[in-house]
Order: sequence, then C-alpha cells, then structure tokens
Amino acid sequence: MGTQAPASYPPPAKDDTKTAEEKKLEEWLPINGSRNAKWWYSAFHNVTAMVGAGVLGLPYAMSELGWGPGIVVMILSWIITLYTLWQMVEMHEMVPGKRFDRYHELGQHVFGEKLGLWIVVPQQLVVEVSLNIIYMVTGGQSLKKFHDVICDGGCKDIKLSYFIMIFASVHFVLSQLPNFNSISGVSLAAAVMSISYSTIAWGASLHKGREANVDYDLRASTTPGRVFGVLGGLGDVAFAYSGHNVVLEIQATMPSTPEKPSKHAMWKGALVAYIIVALCYFPVTFVGYWAFGNSVDDNILITLSKPKWLIAAANMMVVVHVIGSYQVYAMPVFDMMESFLVKKLRFAPSLKLRLASRTFYVAFTMFIGISFPFFGGLLSFFGGLAFAPTTYFLPCIMWLAVYKPKRFSLSWLTNWICIIIGVLLLVLSPIGGLRQIILSAKTYKFYQ
Repeated sequence: MGTQAPASYPPPAKDDTKTAEEKKLEEWLPINGSRNAKWWYSAFHNVTAMVGAGVLGLPYAMSELGWGPGIVVMILSWIITLYTLWQMVEMHEMVPGKRFDRYHELGQHVFGEKLGLWIVVPQQLVVEVSLNIIYMVTGGQSLKKFHDVICDGGCKDIKLSYFIMIFASVHFVLSQLPNFNSISGVSLAAAVMSISYSTIAWGASLHKGREANVDYDLRASTTPGRVFGVLGGLGDVAFAYSGHNVVLEIQATMPSTPEKPSKHAMWKGALVAYIIVALCYFPVTFVGYWAFGNSVDDNILITLSKPKWLIAAANMMVVVHVIGSYQVYAMPVFDMMESFLVKKLRFAPSLKLRLASRTFYVAFTMFIGISFPFFGGLLSFFGGLAFAPTTYFLPCIMWLAVYKPKRFSLSWLTNWICIIIGVLLLVLSPIGGLRQIILSAKTYKFYQ
C-alpha cells in the first residue's frame, strides 16, 4: 500500500528487563496466558467475533437503505474493514522486539501513554461491553423463538427476561475459562454455527421465494422517517463489521519469531475469515431483502416461520454462536478488569479474584440486557457510536501517524477516504438508532 518504515520512536523496553514477578503476572492475565495458537485459530476466532447478531439485521438495513445504496454500503464496508484489519495485523509487531498485544497498547505507542489510553480504552470498552449486552438480548430472543416455534402456541408464554437469564447462566460457567486458547473449542463451535444459520437464513428465504406483494420502497413513508431509517441502516452495517476490537488480542495468542512473525499466520486466518464473512453476509442480506422487501423484521429469523423444524434449529444455532461470541468479546474486558485489579488496586492474582470479577461482569451485562432489549435500535446506535471509530478509521489514523506515507500517494489517499467515511458513520448513524430506541421505549414495559 505504498508504505514506508515506521517513524522513529524511543526503543521499547525489552521483555528481559521485566522482573520474574511481572512475567508471572503477564502469564496469568488472559491475553498473554498462551502463545501457541495456530493460523486456523485466527480464522474461527475472527468469524466468531464478526458474524453474529449483525448478520441477522442486515436485510432490515437493506430495507432502510434500498437496493442501490445498500449494495454499495455493504461491499464498501467489506473492503474498508478488510484493509483496516490488515493494517492492525501489520502494526502488531512493527517495533522490533515488542508486540502490541492489546488495542490500547498500540494506541499508547502511537498517541502517547496517557492520550493513547484515553483514546482507545473507552471506545474499546463501549464496543465490547455493548456487544456482550446485545448478545445477551440476542441469545434470549433466539431461545424464546426456539421455544415458541417448537410449542406452536401449546405452551405457557414465558417472558423474554427469563430466557435472557437462562442464556446468562451458561456464561457464569464459561467465563471462568482462563484465556483465549482455552475457549478455542467454544469459538470453533460458534463459527460453525454462524455459517450454518446464515445458510439457513438465506436458503429458507430463497426456498420461500419472493412474497406476492413485496415492496422495495424505503421502509418509512415520511421524509424524516426515511432519513432516520437510512442513518439507522448505516449503523446496522457498521455493527456487522465489528471484529477489529479483538484482532490484536487474538494475534497475541500466536507464536512469533524474527524469522516467522505472527502476522503471516494471523493474516492467513483473517483472510479466510473474511471470505467466510462475505459468504455469510452477502447472501443473507440480498436474498433476505429480495424475498421480503421492506416487511422484513430486524432479525430475519423472526420473519421466517416455516419450515418450523428448520427455523427452530437455526435459532438454536444462533444461541450456540452468540455463546462463543460473548466469550470472545468478554476476554479482553476480563483482561482489563484483572489488570486493573492486580496492577492498580494490588489484589493478589487468584482464582477467587477471577471468579468474583467475571461473575460480576456477566451479571451486569445480563441485567442491562433484561432492562433494555431494544435489539434493532441497539445495533444502529452502538454501530455508529463505537464500532465506526475502532473499525473504520482509528487504524488508519494510527497508520498515518506511524508510517507517514507521502501526501497524495495511494496509501495516503486510501487512509483519508476511510477516515472520512468512518467519521460520517460516527456522526450520522447513532441518530437513527437513538430514534428507534426512543420509539421502542414508548411501548416497552420493563421486565416483561
């Protein structure tokens, strides 16, 4: 991409300057706990991180954007986020002898110790915590849909709140797994499920065929409604491409030597993941919108009601997948929590500390999910507010600051185009999502 060597920075502290106690602490923390991952770990971790709740809302986003703009936004987002993902993989070891294992460590290197922390950590936490909340809601909704489809009106109606609690109960156990490599089995199962239910979503839509009176006009009938709808659709798409927040943390689990740096294996896995993402996203989006037009729900599996056994199976696959996705996004949060508790508050690293802190976090996300299950609005709002910066343009800003490509070169232009698009997403898309949340809140009753 027309890059040049990174700008000069003070030489990093070598790992051998760390005390035995510091090394022991680093090994205890979730991100640094294991460095023996293979390239395919990168593939399924990235699939699990990206393909999730977002893919189910993409046909709805198309109904807000329309055919032309929707296709352009989908393809452009795939290209831009693949490019920014490549940038992050490259920057992981751009300083000889040092690895940036966490997003905020890269931010601190580029922007300075304090400023980098304040730029990256709040955004990364908003992304990861909001995703975990949304996955709580998605898991509960999918369990409820499974129950309702199987019972077909023959069972007592159960509140969504209880299904979210059932979903959360799994995480009280799985959250005690110590590091990324220990959840690799869960992540692999989740990746397989994501491909499976995506295929069911577009396959069932295709089999059902186009509805008789399908309407491809924009969802809203009024001009303000259409404007807000377009903004919300942009947020839905931004949310769907949100895997960058755990890229460096995933790469940190891979072995690296000067002869064979981790970026080769990581990029190989990430590229495979992105091909799988395309095979999941594009058919679901375009076939789902083709079949249902602007009558599609914000979760396409809700729109599909037949064949019942297949839709029930797809909803259970979503449950398995978001279990894995929750864990992938929770792991960096656990790392931050445990780092703060041990390094700043001077708690001793222990199983009790891990049990208490992680149980509290799962309970917190469960409570918020039960209280505010506005699924569609949450996607749009958080998609623009937090995912756009960390996915679309923050890597580009870091790249320009470090590599300083020549003005008006291909690299310089590409990065600035990504930055402009990302800033527009940041400013515009939360407006649509916030409006949808307000509209939903008017009729919503707490804990129903």
